[in-house]
Amino acid sequence: MKKKIFLNDKILIAGASGMAGSAIKRNLIKNGYGDKSSGGIIFTPSRKELNFLNLNEVQNWFELNKPTIVIIAAAKVGGILANSSEPTEFLLENLKIQTNIIETSWKTGVRRLLFLGSSCIYPKFASQPIDEESLLTGELESTNQWYAIAKISGIKLCEALRQQYKFDAISLMPTNLYGPGDNYHPQNSHVMASLIKKFHDASKKSLPEVTCWGTGKPYREFLHVNDLGDAVVFCLENWDLESESAPEDQYGKKISLLNVGSGVEISIKDLANKISKLIDYKGKIVWDESKPDGTPRKKLNSERINKLGWHPKICLNEGILDTLQGLD
Repeated sequence: MKKKIFLNDKILIAGASGMAGSAIKRNLIKNGYGDKSSGGIIFTPSRKELNFLNLNEVQNWFELNKPTIVIIAAAKVGGILANSSEPTEFLLENLKIQTNIIETSWKTGVRRLLFLGSSCIYPKFASQPIDEESLLTGELESTNQWYAIAKISGIKLCEALRQQYKFDAISLMPTNLYGPGDNYHPQNSHVMASLIKKFHDASKKSLPEVTCWGTGKPYREFLHVNDLGDAVVFCLENWDLESESAPEDQYGKKISLLNVGSGVEISIKDLANKISKLIDYKGKIVWDESKPDGTPRKKLNSERINKLGWHPKICLNEGILDTLQGLD
């Protein structure tokens, strides 16, 4: 199989300081990319060095540094509360970040671009497991629709540029991520980080109980972020939409969007119990049913990326223990 990226490529990771971006960088380096002796470089500009919200800054940076490969992991992200309380920022900032990078990449001759979306792009009541074709077939979950609409726009911009100008842009939709570098803010974190933080702190402080949001009934699929980093590099190297073996939709048309999941789902209640046991927390778990549950179930169908040859390696217990070690 002919690889699509090379050791002498100049690779930009937008959002390299975040959880996903950091994992992607680690995996690129592990696979020999960014080695100056091979002529390669990995660009990881901080927000102070390059503000992706500012189109002029982005254009000037690209003209100066001339990246050949671009990975977009930069985004404004957060949990249910953050999405619900800052809809304008979640829509505007994400639209600006991704549009500035994608359009500038195309105009400056970037050879290959990978855009990271999110499983929240799919309808709230999509049939399970969720196929890539489910996109735009139903209403979104209201608590994160602003973020989802921005991400859908990024996917469609990549598709439009490929269709009209043959720009080599691909998109990956990861399921719920967790692991090193996650956001543990008490109000703005996602469910896995929120639960890990709550039980970790309660255990350290010997608190008598931990309060969790919702009913605990929804099911979620989780992927360790190091597995995502592996999937990104694998797809950049091996996913060629021009090849006969490239994934196709149900109508036989090549698709430029692939799901990335673990294939394993768990209820939020069972997840809370699992984390509690792994931490050896002895207190009571209380469920605040006045808080929203979000989407009832969200498991991705990752058969297409699996058929390409990529499979996750980190099981949930191993991943949670690895994440807990990073908190101590």
